[in-house]
Amino acid sequence: MQDIRDRVLHDPHITDFQRRVYLELLKVPRGATVTYGELARRIGCRSAQAVGQALRRNPYAPEVPCHRVVANNGIGGFFGHTDGEMIDKKRRLLKQEQQ
Repeated sequence: MQDIRDRVLHDPHITDFQRRVYLELLKVPRGATVTYGELARRIGCRSAQAVGQALRRNPYAPEVPCHRVVANNGIGGFFGHTDGEMIDKKRRLLKQEQQ
């Protein structure tokens, strides 16, 4: 099976920006979280919202663990949702990783 980093590096269907976001996110360890703003800063971007949009389109979830990215003031979104079943799923994924 091809390593997720190699798949992200060579995927012609994602943008260079998405590639940078996904590769940086792969550095966040299991059980840890990072904010959208911090992830943006790490890749030299000034827009936490742009990072959120890239994560919303993440074709590699859960291998590229977008559930590990949270807002400064709470859980944040998950695949374009800010409440309901998808946010419940994000909370479950984070809780499972912390066990």
